[in-house]
Amino acid sequence: MDYLGIDLSCAVGSLRNGHFPEKDCLLPLISKLLGYAIVAASTTVKLPQILKILNHKSVRGLSMISFELEVVGYTIALAYCLHKGLPFSAYGELLFLLIQALILVAIIYYFSQPVGAKTWIRALLYCAVAPTILAGQINPLLFEALYASQHAIFLFARIPQIWKNFSSKSTGELSFITSFMNFGGSMVRVFTSIQENAPTSVVLGSALGIATNFAILSQIVIYQKPRAGEDKKTK
Repeated sequence: MDYLGIDLSCAVGSLRNGHFPEKDCLLPLISKLLGYAIVAASTTVKLPQILKILNHKSVRGLSMISFELEVVGYTIALAYCLHKGLPFSAYGELLFLLIQALILVAIIYYFSQPVGAKTWIRALLYCAVAPTILAGQINPLLFEALYASQHAIFLFARIPQIWKNFSSKSTGELSFITSFMNFGGSMVRVFTSIQENAPTSVVLGSALGIATNFAILSQIVIYQKPRAGEDKKTK
């Protein structure tokens, strides 16, 4: 019994015999189910952030470079997983996250008018290079180097936003729901990557996502609380 790459025969056989599935049987099954759950959830993970910007018609507190770097990171990660031939359940969310990240950047550009020449140059450079990377038409050693740098890219994508939140003691239009889903997805992806025997670099990338997403999520919780001075003024 195999559906979407999920082997159910082991679990079903154990249950038919009145036994709870063994660990070696259950963990791969859970990993596959969680993997597809992440892929399904990823189709809407950035929607709350997009809607919040559109509803408020503002990108206050958002770091443009953070979202641009995020697009670059998703592009490299998706291309690498495709190149390695990993099962769709192990990386499928990257496709949907990339599409939504591109939409987010476009919206941020729209509400950040006028957009400077440097910004347009970065956008045009991405459009010129991204198709080649996604097609895997680059030297294998360069591909490995790009993926290794992808972890640094995601780290530097979060640092400007984390620093901006810290400096202003505000998270502006950042969406709590999107940040929470990013954090939860990173935690689950560490487990599924290990079960799918993904390269160590993939697991480390997910672990890094846990740390950075937790930092941003914590800032949203902390900075959205009323300050003591403001409480006194309202009393």
